[in-house]
Amino acid sequence: MHGWRRGKLKREYDLAVVGAGFGGSLMAMIAHQLGLSVILLERGKHPRMVIGESTTPLSNLLLERLSATYDLPRIAPLAKWGSWQRAYPQIACGLKRGFSFFHQGSADQLLVAASPHDDIADTHWYRADVDHFLVNEAQNLGVDYRDCTRIETLDLGDEGATIIGHAGEEPFDLHARLLIDATGPRGFLHRSLQLEESPLPGLPATESLYSHFTGVARTESAGECPPYPVDDAAVHHVFEGGWVWVLRFNNGVTSAGVAAIQSVARDLMLSEGEPAWQRLLDRLPVLKSQFGTAVACQPFRYMPQVSFRSRSIAGPRWAMLPSAAGFVDPLLSTGFPLTLIGIERLARIIQNRDSADLGWQLQSYAQQTDCDLLAASRLIGALYAVMGDFNTFTAVSLLYFAAVSFAETAQRLGRPELAPGFLLREHPTFGPASRLLLERAHRLNDTQGFAEEVVRLIEPFNVGGFGDPSRRNWYPVCAEDLLRAGYKLGAGREEISAMLEKSGFYA
Repeated sequence: MHGWRRGKLKREYDLAVVGAGFGGSLMAMIAHQLGLSVILLERGKHPRMVIGESTTPLSNLLLERLSATYDLPRIAPLAKWGSWQRAYPQIACGLKRGFSFFHQGSADQLLVAASPHDDIADTHWYRADVDHFLVNEAQNLGVDYRDCTRIETLDLGDEGATIIGHAGEEPFDLHARLLIDATGPRGFLHRSLQLEESPLPGLPATESLYSHFTGVARTESAGECPPYPVDDAAVHHVFEGGWVWVLRFNNGVTSAGVAAIQSVARDLMLSEGEPAWQRLLDRLPVLKSQFGTAVACQPFRYMPQVSFRSRSIAGPRWAMLPSAAGFVDPLLSTGFPLTLIGIERLARIIQNRDSADLGWQLQSYAQQTDCDLLAASRLIGALYAVMGDFNTFTAVSLLYFAAVSFAETAQRLGRPELAPGFLLREHPTFGPASRLLLERAHRLNDTQGFAEEVVRLIEPFNVGGFGDPSRRNWYPVCAEDLLRAGYKLGAGREEISAMLEKSGFYA
């Protein structure tokens, strides 16, 4: 590991990464494995509380691929619940078998499984533990790391970035050929360069309030056996104008919070913190019962503006990770896959860092990142528009589940060209047709016809039996669904079966 000189540190690096959350640490590790000299700078100090986040099958696939491509075997176990528990039982996380949606004020629900059993399930990341683990892994590989940093001067030029500041009481003066911002929305470069924001079309302004709790009761399932225990999931309680998330970790802590359009947020007075949370529970009897004996174990955190989109995402010698370039909403857990897609793109650029067209590559990265963000925004904006009508909310959701399950299957079969772009946004038929449907969701007068159009659109991509009325909004992960749908990906039953075997489906 490169050491700090006595007095002022003054040295050259190939790459400086600002922000040591999971994305920054992973980016720094990959760059180190590619032979770059890397410094990772963090304003705070680990461990620290960060809002709980969830993986998806697509994000786990990306994490597996990055671990294999860049020789990071100690990161790979984080891609599945079972391997995580065997390798790192001391790192808290939560079991996520799928997505559970409950419509407040009715018995309506939507349960979409993401795995057939616990061993290959997705996870909720208890970020205090996971981020701490990853930054330690980066240091163990040889990444220079300093926390408690204050960056006082940033000078971006044709040859890179000069960064002057302090790490604790120790001054530093660094030059890096490339700078990557991993500090999150409205983060380091947004503030330092006084970058402008751009709107996210179709997405309402939202506010959020959240905390971590202990003593949250489990949901009691009545009647038939659901496709998975409904609490072992990313749980969404949906009501007109907003929704509540509940994510359980295996250390007794539960992440929970609300995101709501401004009129609902102001009616609840979310800015008041805990009293607002109690007002919310009073309106939602199911949650009031579940949180009856719960205790907030962290201060409530209020976000007056959830969504964000930077007008500039990259420059000649700098780039933002997707998590710093923009954010839509926690709904549907799109943050992890977008960040990992961005890391994969930047890793390919860094690998060819001596290329004469570095600036062009970074601008191409910026354009792709922005298009992905807009695709997520259109989807989630449509969901907010129909939160009061759960049948239509379900129909819009199926556009997401059909797209991501098709994309994951295509990538596992080695046919990524069949699923171009996040949420199939670049697919010649699905991309434009789904965009039109999402725009229509804001001004519907025929909800039944809309739902039927969704089912027709997703049919050539539907590998999960979505929209089948006999399933009554309960969608397990079923091998036979994939085996029957293999022709949609140009694959026979034998090839699909081999893919399932390799992924651990039959374990």
